[in-house]
Amino acid sequence: HIIDPWTTPLAFAHEAVANGTVPRLGASVIGADIGAEVTTLDTTAGPVRARYVVNAGGLGGDILHRAFGFDGFTIRPRRGELIVFDKLARPLVRRTILPVPTSVTKGVLVAPTVFGNVMLGPTADDIDDRQATATTGDGLSGLLDKGRRIVPHLLDHEVTATYAGLRAATEHSDYVLTHDATARYVCLGGIRSTGLSASMALAEVALDRLRACGLDPAPKDPAELVAVRLQPLGEAGDRPYLHGGRVVCHCEKVTESEITGACSGPLPAVDLDGIRRRTRALAGRCQGFHCLADVVGCAARADGRSASTWMGLP
Repeated sequence: HIIDPWTTPLAFAHEAVANGTVPRLGASVIGADIGAEVTTLDTTAGPVRARYVVNAGGLGGDILHRAFGFDGFTIRPRRGELIVFDKLARPLVRRTILPVPTSVTKGVLVAPTVFGNVMLGPTADDIDDRQATATTGDGLSGLLDKGRRIVPHLLDHEVTATYAGLRAATEHSDYVLTHDATARYVCLGGIRSTGLSASMALAEVALDRLRACGLDPAPKDPAELVAVRLQPLGEAGDRPYLHGGRVVCHCEKVTESEITGACSGPLPAVDLDGIRRRTRALAGRCQGFHCLADVVGCAARADGRSASTWMGLP
């Protein structure tokens, strides 16, 4: 299957907030003081007190693990570069084409996306910089060479965008799933590309390990839980533009109401990347060349911040 990689984690986050979670975005954990019954996390946004802590820190998971006094794994980012081809290339690919995997990577694949594009990638390069999310000439050149062998006519089509992401790779071949009952601490470390498809199972593992640490969660009737459903972003879904409204991003057919909606609610977008992941605006063929000013204007009117702030300008 192919999945919407943006809406799925956003839906998890919205459902968590709807059921009582209080997010503290942009707050880095500096240290941890493990008390007899309560752990105090020292963060850049002030202290956070918790009876139980789950470390799902991604690229910083090993740093938080050591803050709790544990060892056992070290994150060395594995950079994956991707090329996204124009929607006109979509008829070339009906399903994911996956090469024979190696011990290091599943290999470079050609896959359709739920947004109507064709994706080529990723690469798999172990690096030291946890912030190195820029693409490289060698990486993209290598992808094009492999893509030419897999689907020769793919390279006749225009490239819409290139991306690079960092997987939280470790020296181990599998995830690092551990817990310590004395510290009331659970670690979900080294979660790589399959973290999205494994997310629900990992949640069950985390809950089982929290029980092993002494947590006795009160059983709830599923009817008591608040369910959240977000607007699907994929081409197969019922997109808002089909029901009217002013279209702002014409490449991806995103309406003004979608952009203003993305800037409100319990987890509003705070920058242009946030808008892109909530609506698809700016992710199309022109990459915002045509619609950027209009998107920024809609966002500024929605949350009252200035257009320059949305552009990241001082």
